[in-house]
Amino acid sequence: FLRVLAGLYPPDSGEITLDGMRINDQTRDAYRALMSAIFFDYHLFRRLYGIPEPEPGEIDRLLTQFRLADKTWLTDGEFSTLDLSGGQRRRLALIVSLLEKRPILLLDEWTAEQDPEFRRKFYDELLPEMMQAGATIVVITHDDRYLDELDLPARRIRMDEGRIVEQRSMQNG
Repeated sequence: FLRVLAGLYPPDSGEITLDGMRINDQTRDAYRALMSAIFFDYHLFRRLYGIPEPEPGEIDRLLTQFRLADKTWLTDGEFSTLDLSGGQRRRLALIVSLLEKRPILLLDEWTAEQDPEFRRKFYDELLPEMMQAGATIVVITHDDRYLDELDLPARRIRMDEGRIVEQRSMQNG
């Protein structure tokens, strides 16, 4: 589903539209340019390709916020190391996605390798902060217990065997 939504695969049936515009061969590149994605089988590059050198304060803030400031740093557009745990690598991938400053962020099981403390931080702090900054975020997850506690202006769509089986608002107020 996420790869079709990202415009990497065409839908077998139906269509994808954005703001009333049908996504087709002529509009697909512009549509893809709106998104950053971290798929479950993502690849992390040591260098920031296609991303301007961020302000030192911005990268320091993000590395600190994601608890990576003592693990890696950025010099001349390149991270000092990628020798990190699975959860730390995913955090670094999210930092890179945030540095791309694209309006749509797709996250496929991003919390799967996070420790419980950072998983809680993601749902309680990072996700609301990214949404407040104006990002549209699609999160694929099995973290039902965390989702049940969220009070965000968001929709929860539950799928089973590739079919939507439930939709509801996540905001309680």
